[in-house]
Amino acid sequence: MKRRQFLKIAQGVGVSSFFVNGFAMRPFANRQMANTLASCDSVRDRVLVLIQMKGGNDGINTVIPLAHYDRYAELRPTTRLLESAIINIDSTLPTADQTGLHPAMTGIKALYDKGWASVIQGVGYQSMNQSHFKGTDLWLSGGGGSPALNNIGTGWMGRSLQAFFPEVEGVPTPEAPDPLGIQLGDPYTSLGFHTETEHQNVINLSGQDPAGFYSLIQTIGGAPLAITPDSDHGDELDYIMGVEQSINLYASRITQVFNAGSNAITAYPNNSFAAQLKTIARLIRGGCKTKIYLCQIGGFDTHSAQVDSGDTSLGAHTNLLKNFSDSVKTFFDDLEGLGIADQVMACTFSEFGRCAKENGSFGTDHGTLSPMMVFGKGVRPKVHGTNVNLFDLSNDNQLRNMQFDYRQVFGSLLQDWLGANDFVMQESMFDVYAKMRLIDKDLEVNPACYFGGSIDVRREAPRRLRLSPNPASVHVEVTYESEGEFNALLSLHSLGGTLISMNRQAIATGTNVFFFDVSTLGSGTYFVRIENQTSGRAEVAKLMVTR
Repeated sequence: MKRRQFLKIAQGVGVSSFFVNGFAMRPFANRQMANTLASCDSVRDRVLVLIQMKGGNDGINTVIPLAHYDRYAELRPTTRLLESAIINIDSTLPTADQTGLHPAMTGIKALYDKGWASVIQGVGYQSMNQSHFKGTDLWLSGGGGSPALNNIGTGWMGRSLQAFFPEVEGVPTPEAPDPLGIQLGDPYTSLGFHTETEHQNVINLSGQDPAGFYSLIQTIGGAPLAITPDSDHGDELDYIMGVEQSINLYASRITQVFNAGSNAITAYPNNSFAAQLKTIARLIRGGCKTKIYLCQIGGFDTHSAQVDSGDTSLGAHTNLLKNFSDSVKTFFDDLEGLGIADQVMACTFSEFGRCAKENGSFGTDHGTLSPMMVFGKGVRPKVHGTNVNLFDLSNDNQLRNMQFDYRQVFGSLLQDWLGANDFVMQESMFDVYAKMRLIDKDLEVNPACYFGGSIDVRREAPRRLRLSPNPASVHVEVTYESEGEFNALLSLHSLGGTLISMNRQAIATGTNVFFFDVSTLGSGTYFVRIENQTSGRAEVAKLMVTR
């Protein structure tokens, strides 16, 4: 196999791709899911679908402050929505809280009226970052604007899933073949699923039938070699074949649940986001036990032509919100038709909102606060908070009166919907944020059904892979304690998963010591990985390099 060919499929070491419905899907596996979840039937099959609105959604034209319409119109003379066109979310709200939806969001209004939607006003974090890349990283890592929370190298989804199911294998197993999390719609691995101790395989499916990818993987390298040369080239072939074997297992399982599944509604809206949701519904119906799905809809960086110059109810933002709204409505109608709507909760987020004042190009620039929305049969239907304050803006016309921290939303869903215990909440780093009542009281997880890893259990099982010194600047000693003999691949990777160095090692029973030269590496975070070539199981340790 040519390495260049392989890299078209694998975005990084331990990361591989395939597509369903033409968009990227990335599974993250863990072996203990089935056994752990079996204790509480009411929680066992619950799923959280996260909807990333990429680009910075204009929250003020999504959830409009009707009670302050005159001020809204003053700030946005050419981009405001006509008052007569705005959908009133809930006429029973007090006059000061009267709030509207964009006229394209009839589907979301229907879900709200059905009791399957809630809106959370003025969400963000202190000292919001208005960079697309850094802002996205903060939302996915569980970070914030303070120095202590500004550079978290792991994702809150990965941390919480690892805490839910501590014994990460890195490969699917017969006991638990399903991934813990699946990412769709993006060819690049989300920071949200990144952990310090494992880089799970990430897969992209192409076409309606996932078996198409399975066939591709089986043919890209031909039959595996029985004997590989004792050289750097041979080591790389061994590693690639190991990745390929794991991908085949994933592809086979996902093909199985996809083929076993179905959709009650086949006529979804014709857009990529709808196709992602359609596939999620089918996988759940087919028996996939994945806990967190991350999907995305992009295009919200509306600096210009956000609205049509002749009719503000038309334009790029209208098209995006219509696709979003219609797709979410169809998805939950589909789940209801399949009889699995009580298993699924969905939540939106975007890296930031838009500036309260328009920019003169029929658009809006990067902003701060924005609304979040939660959907599902088990949601507590209401508008949380009140209208954003358009009368108290920063000097550059930005919203600054935050009502809810986004980590309150994610943390509440982790505990009250998925059943995270205190340890999971600590590992996700959301335990210090006040919970919100987002779930119907009758459906909130009873604390007796909280589950996840245990701090005590982890203390009783010290890591077998240790690094010293750590941080390192010249070399690092790798110590591995083994209960048996096996052939292993010992590798060093960058934070993004890029392979830096790899050696084949014979592991002996007892203490094994190896060394990596890190004198030429730049300052930053790296990972040392040791993989059993027979079982495919791997252990990973974080290494800090300083200069």
